Amino acid sequence: MPPVNPRLAELPPYPFERLRALLAGIEPPRDLTPIALALGEPGHPAPAVFLEALARETAGYGRYPTTPGEGPFREAAARWLTRRFDLPGLDPEREVVACAGTREALFSVAQAVTGREGKTKVLVPNPFYPIYEGAALWAGGTPHYVPALAQNRFLPDYAGLPAEVLDRTALLYLCTPANPTGAVADRAYLEKLITLADRHDFVLVSDECYSEIYPDEGRPPWSLLQAAAGLGRTDYSRCLAFQSLSKRSNLPGARCGFVAGDAEVLVPYLRLRTYAGSSVPLPVQRAAAATWDDETHVVASRAAYRDKFAEVLKVLGPLLGAKAPDAGMFLWLPVPSGAAGPDADGLTPGEAFARRLYAEGAVTVLPGAYLSREVDGTHPGAGYVRVAMVESAARCAQAAGRIRDVLAAGRGHSEATRAGGGHG
Repeated sequence: MPPVNPRLAELPPYPFERLRALLAGIEPPRDLTPIALALGEPGHPAPAVFLEALARETAGYGRYPTTPGEGPFREAAARWLTRRFDLPGLDPEREVVACAGTREALFSVAQAVTGREGKTKVLVPNPFYPIYEGAALWAGGTPHYVPALAQNRFLPDYAGLPAEVLDRTALLYLCTPANPTGAVADRAYLEKLITLADRHDFVLVSDECYSEIYPDEGRPPWSLLQAAAGLGRTDYSRCLAFQSLSKRSNLPGARCGFVAGDAEVLVPYLRLRTYAGSSVPLPVQRAAAATWDDETHVVASRAAYRDKFAEVLKVLGPLLGAKAPDAGMFLWLPVPSGAAGPDADGLTPGEAFARRLYAEGAVTVLPGAYLSREVDGTHPGAGYVRVAMVESAARCAQAAGRIRDVLAAGRGHSEATRAGGGHG
């Protein structure tokens, strides 16, 4: 065995590593330009406000950034949160910490709050963003998967868990709007979680990086901090919200976000980050501060996503009963019966369908099984694929047309097989 931490072996292969293996050796049709809809990387241009500010601040690359972030960045983050979620205010010095995107912060927070005596459980929605699971395992905790199914509007029933599980819980991961289902937690749901966290003494970690992608300008998603403030908890006790420019402002390469909420948790968390966290470069922080203060590009981006969903659902709505998510950038697409194709042995329906879409339509999507785990005979993601609306509206519509064509070809194959005309 190589001389490495044996806990590394507990981390499952990442979904895109599994996808590469699934599609290895397949040659898509040469007359079709590939359309990549697996990775949630926004295809919209970076906003001018960020690029212009970054160009003015290049001298800052000559200085070390502080771990919590400089004052103007944290002030801009607090100002945006207060304005966007109608909060009574936040203390930028104590209640906001900069992070290099939400990925590394969501991972490291588990190390900061897991490990108290008897507190070994980490509640994870199923399906989920894989960082939650990896964070729990690396922190020495045990992921406890809570199903997010169509019959419960893809909102896990945490309150329905046994008391002995909740009493051993260190933290609960919430994603709203959810990756991959697009479900949005409303005020009542969030308030119930806060009550649950109080009763059983655990921390709520709310991943809200998709909160600015929503269909109705008059109904923006709620934040966990907003629900806490509505209950009169202006100290945001037990509540942490994670935000990023990656999806809101189409800046995944900037690696810039923040954590906000309970100062009683953020103080020790900052100590951990001083050792293991990635500091955000000063020019990026300063450009980000200007970007948090600008909403024009965000409104335009939302409109573009609305157009993309509308184009895709014109095709896939009547065909598959597909519906737009409550919010977010993903279509959680159920795989219809019989769509797996002839080479589906040993694969989930989503894996088999993803292979077919790539092999026959040059469209790449992510099998839902790579974002979920089978528990008690239920595998919430097995019958789905995740389609990321990251190309232009025209390209997304083209991908939908190819999905329709692959399904039509599959029906033709099935009918020929039933009539005795299949491949023996």
